[in-house]
Amino acid sequence: MKRYGSMIRLRPEKYEEYKRLHAAAWPEILAKITECGIRNYSIYHKDGFLFSYFEYVGNDFDADMALIAADPRTQEWWAVCKPCQEPLESRQPGEWWADMEELFHHD
Repeated sequence: MKRYGSMIRLRPEKYEEYKRLHAAAWPEILAKITECGIRNYSIYHKDGFLFSYFEYVGNDFDADMALIAADPRTQEWWAVCKPCQEPLESRQPGEWWADMEELFHHD
């Protein structure tokens, strides 16, 4: 299992919409991320930033992320969520959410 953290800005005027969308996340989206090895997935909000945390239990992260990205229902979900978000300038090429470096963990 590997832990992942990432960040993005939430457009202030989209806070309520984003919160509403995730309070009723589409079942097909949840099923797809589970199918692709994502567990313990959470999104937190603070001061206009979103922090995402999940654990990956699969064997090929890149292949599983490609399956998610190719899924038509996921593409629809992203189409309604992305206008709520504003990527960080410091993200790497190809990233929407900026990956974070894990500096500490304790079980």
